[in-house]
Amino acid sequence: MIPSDVFRELPSLTDDRLRLVPLAEEHFDGVRRMVDDPVVRRLTGTHRTFTDDEVRQHLATRADHHDRADWAITDAGTGAFLGEAVLHELDAPNATAGYRIALLGPDVFSRGYGTAATRLVLNYAFGTAGLHRVGLEVFDFNVRAQRVYEKCGFVREGIYRSALYSGGIWHDVIAMGIIASDPRSG
Repeated sequence: MIPSDVFRELPSLTDDRLRLVPLAEEHFDGVRRMVDDPVVRRLTGTHRTFTDDEVRQHLATRADHHDRADWAITDAGTGAFLGEAVLHELDAPNATAGYRIALLGPDVFSRGYGTAATRLVLNYAFGTAGLHRVGLEVFDFNVRAQRVYEKCGFVREGIYRSALYSGGIWHDVIAMGIIASDPRSG
């Protein structure tokens, strides 16, 4: 079992290209742009819109939630906001958490940022936080994300049939997971 506040002291995570820093109010402009992008909204299954106050409130309270880890994905050289990565829905007795990631928009897709950020988060999750399992859900039409997750060691575990209504049709949601002993790249 791990502590229920395992994410209380959230570190920054870095590699040669990225720096994942605790998500905070200073990331408002990037988050606002990300949650308004129609492509990002589709890929994340987001149906509702958010007000500036809702986004600010969300950012202002991230440090208060020790049962989740919210990082801003930033360029290591420039500090530019590239997206967010989150470990959430911590189940401390079972040492498991969910994972989600959203990049800023099509301008930053297909550059390896999602793969690099996911690897950093998994190294932290298993090496530092002591998690046993990390799971996620991805939509059937998001093939690029599925490839990233598989490259990072996630395994397909099941399908929630017709679980998302988007673009006038029903889509399947694919459940994926990785456990600490699974092989990972990077």
